[in-house]
Amino acid sequence: MNMRIVLALLFVFGVSGCKAPPKPAPGDDTIVTSEVNGVTLTHRYAVLAPTEFTPINQNYRALYPASVMSKPDFGGKVIRQLEAGKTYVVLGQVERFWMALADEGKEELIGYVPMRAVVKSDLYDKTLREDRRRRVAPKKQTCVTVDGSGKACKNANSGTWIID
Repeated sequence: MNMRIVLALLFVFGVSGCKAPPKPAPGDDTIVTSEVNGVTLTHRYAVLAPTEFTPINQNYRALYPASVMSKPDFGGKVIRQLEAGKTYVVLGQVERFWMALADEGKEELIGYVPMRAVVKSDLYDKTLREDRRRRVAPKKQTCVTVDGSGKACKNANSGTWIID
């Protein structure tokens, strides 16, 4: 009987020194939540939570295929590329005038883009029309007479003068 008690105590002391297995580190695709300025954001672990957040929650369209970054800075990792013309939800504006994006119809933060990469959906067509007008504007050629018998014209693309 004493031997049973000794073995039972030996077992209890042996097991009491064991630790629980360590909790696995979260992977990049693990979904986490963060609270910033009273707003709860759901995002992947790879996407860092902003330090400042001003809610917007409006549909915006991508002007060009910009990189979606893991933090609101060009020093972050590229998560993916925006599709030009596709609609996204801007969850809010974060530090340094970056926009926090979500896919259309979802509320999960996918990453950050610079403010100039997206425009409100209702202003998208107008913005594209104005941009085309700026690009297609004819370049005015500048010419002057040289010695009364020739002329010199400025190349609008390179800024160099060509003497005829």
